[in-house]
Amino acid sequence: QDELVESGGGLVQAGGSLTLSCGFSGRAFGTYAMGWFRQVSGKEREFVAAITWRNGQKDYADSVKGRFTISRDPRKNTVTLQMTSLKPDDTALYYCAADSRGWREYSLRDARSYDYWGQGTQVTVSS
Repeated sequence: QDELVESGGGLVQAGGSLTLSCGFSGRAFGTYAMGWFRQVSGKEREFVAAITWRNGQKDYADSVKGRFTISRDPRKNTVTLQMTSLKPDDTALYYCAADSRGWREYSLRDARSYDYWGQGTQVTVSS
């Protein structure tokens, strides 16, 4: 069964860096876009970053722009989120998501655009 697998989370001090990675296990198939979302317990899941697969167009939430960088490797069907200048407010469970349909009914900032989700990887930033 196809599934997304994330890695790279952990504990880091404020101002530090972490890199999250995500890829498909199982059968590889076409991807139209991939994204990262994060969620704090008791709050809604929020958009972090997204990248389209064909032309690598990127989008970021205002809260992470200039600090986070999303990139893709189409050959490996993987996406990476490089996080720098981390703040305690970045503490959350980070989810990788993939759009395998390309319907574009919703913005890539909307979780409804994605039909595959990882289990999440915890990022904790201490002050």
